[in-house]
Amino acid sequence: MFQFILFDLDGTLTDPREGITKSVQFALLQQGIREPDLKKLEPFIGPPLRDSFMDFYDMTMEQADRAIVDYRKRFAPIGLLENKVYPGIPEMLEHLKEAGIRLAVASSKPETFVRQILEHFHLDHSFEVVVGGNMDGSRSEKDEVVEEALHRLGEPDGKGAMVGDRKYDIRGGQEHGLTTVGVSFGYAGKGE
Repeated sequence: MFQFILFDLDGTLTDPREGITKSVQFALLQQGIREPDLKKLEPFIGPPLRDSFMDFYDMTMEQADRAIVDYRKRFAPIGLLENKVYPGIPEMLEHLKEAGIRLAVASSKPETFVRQILEHFHLDHSFEVVVGGNMDGSRSEKDEVVEEALHRLGEPDGKGAMVGDRKYDIRGGQEHGLTTVGVSFGYAGKGE
């Protein structure tokens, strides 16, 4: 049995599709790019936004940073709550807590947003530690987030796991010697 489990948020505990894709769509429009197909924007769910804007739309770092500002103009007041908790998640978390397993969230999403989402869906009480990225883009890589979560848990010895839906979650957990568990219902691409 695991002594602690780190969970990713987007695509693992909650389905953020609507809020993220519509906020990306809004940000792209501010850059003069029209993308009517929200399905094409699903790859933005998981990796750091800067990387996604640069990789998928060939933006420079400066353009990507402007797009992030525009993204947050919509995401912070609206997109944040265009989210759904996956069925069975609250019950699973309660069961794990009752079994004495320490729980944490390790998300690349800015920590302030992670906390707001968890509070909105009444999941915050399930977690001993909540870690996200910083608004300035630092601590956005998953291995950095996992490292901080382990630090806040007091660098626990023993068996731990990282649960997520994308390769970033798996790599972040592996970097720190954790057992990694990929959920089958998130936003990983085929074969990821």
